[in-house]
Amino acid sequence: MIEHEGRQAGAEGDIAMAVVRVLALLDASRHSLAALSVAVRLAERQGAELVAVYVEDQDLLHSVAFPFAREVGGHSGQVRRLTAPQLEASLARQAERVSQALELAVAGRRLRHSLQISRGRVIPEALSLATPGDIMLLGKAGPAARFGARLGTTSLGLILSAPCPVVVWDEEGGPAAPGPLRVLVDPASGDAPSVPSPLSTLFDGTEPIPRRDAATLMRRLAVCRGGALLLHRDELRGLLAEDPDWLSRLAMPVVVVP
Repeated sequence: MIEHEGRQAGAEGDIAMAVVRVLALLDASRHSLAALSVAVRLAERQGAELVAVYVEDQDLLHSVAFPFAREVGGHSGQVRRLTAPQLEASLARQAERVSQALELAVAGRRLRHSLQISRGRVIPEALSLATPGDIMLLGKAGPAARFGARLGTTSLGLILSAPCPVVVWDEEGGPAAPGPLRVLVDPASGDAPSVPSPLSTLFDGTEPIPRRDAATLMRRLAVCRGGALLLHRDELRGLLAEDPDWLSRLAMPVVVVP
């Protein structure tokens, strides 16, 4: 049984949080592998266990039953009939790439780590592993995102449902992009939300940004370089209510806390 330590208020608005595990949701895409490098760094700094999670998508497996199921070659552009044996072989290759990526990422480090492979629907499978004492990392887009890091419904579902902080890593920024963790503050009072201290260690301090409407905030963040944005889940829901694609168009990592 895993025991969770409580949270305590720390200096400068930080919350002291005992990280039990760092969960890295992987799919062998370049975005998820960039998130893996950040997960390794965070787990090592916190002395936490790193758990790489790979879910063989049950919905994708069921899709081959449809007679119109096809796959399009990423490089050739050729359209081919998609069969169950082909998909099973593809999933096996992807699982092997994930395993190799994990071993390469932790090579030479004294870091407790494991790989959990399961089959099912991605969101329920990932959520079944997560606890409030964990931190989850995932890439902004999956293997199909060859022309821009559009946020998928799976990633969004995890962000809005996970019981723990979720870090959505934008691979375009690189796994070691320097810069502050930006937090939204009330323009009238200047009050800023507390930041879980393990997350603040990934960035160069914090930077307050006035809380504005979705369009104004996007323009403000568009001129920022490096770092990331911290959002509480209710803040994110408000922004998405104004602009459903807001998070997809944001070109920086995002930290979402419950």
